[in-house]
Amino acid sequence: MFSKGQIIFGVLFFIVFTIVIGYTYRKDFKLHKRFYSGSIWVLIAFVSFILLIAAIKFIFK
Repeated sequence: MFSKGQIIFGVLFFIVFTIVIGYTYRKDFKLHKRFYSGSIWVLIAFVSFILLIAAIKFIFK
């Protein structure tokens, strides 16, 4: 399926990508708190909307 080199590349890429994303997030943490403080409510509304659509689908199935 995958060669040994492809698997090694994939694992190393994932590790380095995760470290870079984590470093970037930590660097911008103060900006995130300042500009995106109410974004949790948007996430809750979005998830609730998706759950409502799924519930309606299963009720009227």
